[in-house]
Amino acid sequence: MPRILLIDDDEHLAAPLTTYFARFGCTLESAVRPSEGLAKLRAGQYDAAILDVMLPEMDGFALCREIRKESDIPIVMLTARGEVMDRVVGLELGADDYVPKPFEPRELVARVQTILRRQRSTPTVANGHGNNGTQLRVFDGLSIDLDRRQVLRQGERVELTGTEFELLALLAAEPGKVFSRDDILNRLRGHEAELYTRAVDIVVSRLRKKLEPLDCIKTLRNAGYALAVARSEPA
Repeated sequence: MPRILLIDDDEHLAAPLTTYFARFGCTLESAVRPSEGLAKLRAGQYDAAILDVMLPEMDGFALCREIRKESDIPIVMLTARGEVMDRVVGLELGADDYVPKPFEPRELVARVQTILRRQRSTPTVANGHGNNGTQLRVFDGLSIDLDRRQVLRQGERVELTGTEFELLALLAAEPGKVFSRDDILNRLRGHEAELYTRAVDIVVSRLRKKLEPLDCIKTLRNAGYALAVARSEPA
């Protein structure tokens, strides 16, 4: 049963959401202060976190930044203002999705379920298997283990969020193929097109930064993105 942590200072929100999530096979726990939420995340195993933007002690953006220093857990941001900049900032900091307040509980559950499904799924094409039978995609300086959802850059582990990993796995499924923003949206999102067209660029930017000094994701103007790196034989 997926275990979700809600960090929101609205004490009247947790109880009904806990009941609602339970109807869909999810355990929802809650914290009203960021310090409490961080302590719970460090002490327990959670499958996703839901953060409100407006919080005491620190806002949801700062909290997202703190979580990303330690974990690649999927994060959904809640924003009462519904402003595009709030959503863009959250995505730039490493959030996987957002839900504007007020929201229907079913929508929040659906967003969390979508992220959890993405965590469990990857494109099916691979270029080889390792000695232990795991699916690997191996390139010059870059190794992607689809089963363990691990990425090595020049032999060093790279911590990616679920969305970043899914994007890299998608591009690596067909190296050299140009994936349009719509292609990527259809694979990763499927929500508000205006914001999420921008969100694709944000996630690509985050991924590029984490893969440095490799320069393996190319932008084709007015076309999309492609993985441009030579394949190697898996060890």
